[in-house]
Amino acid sequence: MKIFPMFAVPFMQTELPDCAALNRELHALFLQREGEPWRNPKPSMSILPGLFESRFDLFSWPEACVQALHDFCMGTLLRTVAELNTYAIDDMRQLEMQNHAWFHITRRGGRFGSHNHPLASWSGVYCVSAGRSEAGHADSGDLHFHNPHQHANMFNDPGNCRLNPLYSLEGRSFSLVPGQLVLFPSWLFHEVLPFHGEGERVTVAFNCWFRPRGAAQARQGGMPLPPPWG
Repeated sequence: MKIFPMFAVPFMQTELPDCAALNRELHALFLQREGEPWRNPKPSMSILPGLFESRFDLFSWPEACVQALHDFCMGTLLRTVAELNTYAIDDMRQLEMQNHAWFHITRRGGRFGSHNHPLASWSGVYCVSAGRSEAGHADSGDLHFHNPHQHANMFNDPGNCRLNPLYSLEGRSFSLVPGQLVLFPSWLFHEVLPFHGEGERVTVAFNCWFRPRGAAQARQGGMPLPPPWG
């Protein structure tokens, strides 16, 4: 007898070593730019009180701290894509990658509702600062992912109510810590649970999509890039 998983969703998580100094620079820069003209002008979702969302051009900023984070996030994503697709180095050299990136500042009561990211293949979240959550709020500010097997819980009984975590029908949450990076497929629905605490929960998020290098020149009119979204 063999029990094995199918329909698995790939995730990747890692931590940036010695990130304290970089995170301090990012934290200060983002607080300085919390407001106009850095605010996302056309969010696709309602931005609730307690949350600030920046424009989606973060990784084009020239500041050294931003470019250091860009290199870490994009380098990690490229290695993840290569491993999951069994691409060789030459295969990766034939790909172009585009991205949108932005930062969130979340204060007491701030949250972000359930959503996914169309027109991208991979998304990521990097934690700059976790804030100081209050006791009694174990899930404060958690990055929560919904189980994509939407019909699997149509009938629950003792035969499936205690499945091990690999097969569980529950969602999954990350209580992010500074320096932690999580990568996940962009189609997966997720949300940020309400933050109950002091200070700021500061994160950087990004979406990425790929195309063969030179595809824009090979097609008349080029390959259209997706518009920004919230």
